[in-house]
Amino acid sequence: MDMNKAFFLKKEARKPKWKVLDAEGKILGRLATIIADTLQGKLKPEFTRHTDAGDYVVIINAEKVVLSGNKMEAKNYVRYTGFIGGQKFTSAQEMMIKKPTEIIRLAVQRMLPKTKMGKAMAEKLKIYTGPQHPHIAQTGSENTVQAA
Repeated sequence: MDMNKAFFLKKEARKPKWKVLDAEGKILGRLATIIADTLQGKLKPEFTRHTDAGDYVVIINAEKVVLSGNKMEAKNYVRYTGFIGGQKFTSAQEMMIKKPTEIIRLAVQRMLPKTKMGKAMAEKLKIYTGPQHPHIAQTGSENTVQAA
């Protein structure tokens, strides 16, 4: 290899893989950083900042993710409807009951770049509440990768 040449991954040369992560008992923030790094491709040696080199990530058991401390009661998710006085607050506890997949999706999406490429990376994230998922053909087998 010539040491005077820089390596840049081309879009045609990338080979994304499918990774399955089990969220059962994992802390939300630590899990989200692993997912965001995998979606961006930062864990690969051929990482190139301007190319989407990341893998697809399938999360199972999303309802069993853990928030540390008293974040379950204290953390609020804020959204705005667009109308006057339309600011809505939802606690993490309510969100876990209504949409447990949305907690992980928001945590990961807020760690990704706020660009077109970041939106494309976010689309490669698949989250499911139970242990079953329809992506067994892509992942190759039923076994799951344990996140640290």
